[in-house]
Amino acid sequence: MGYDLHITRAENWSENKDQWISSDEWLSVIETDRELTLDTTNGPFFADWSGDSRYESPWFDWSEGNIFTKNPDKQIVRKMLQLAERLNAKVQGDDGEIYSRFNEIPDRDVQEIT
Repeated sequence: MGYDLHITRAENWSENKDQWISSDEWLSVIETDRELTLDTTNGPFFADWSGDSRYESPWFDWSEGNIFTKNPDKQIVRKMLQLAERLNAKVQGDDGEIYSRFNEIPDRDVQEIT
């Protein structure tokens, strides 16, 4: 079991009716971001990220109007904050906590917080 972090426009990522980030918006972000590569072998909206991370293959995916990843490290959270800004959205954890600035992220990884 892992801990997901979500990019969402909703007050709560799990209740985002009428506040979706569309799949077309997400695909457009992937097309225009040199660090993201669409990897349809893992699903139609799955993107590999080439940025610096402790993980060998960091990724993001779109589902039901949100973009998410699992057990992100601080560098992945930093990228999520950048993506959220581009999408006029926010970064929210499974438990509803909001990540709004990189300098507010605890020194340890998000995975270690849970």
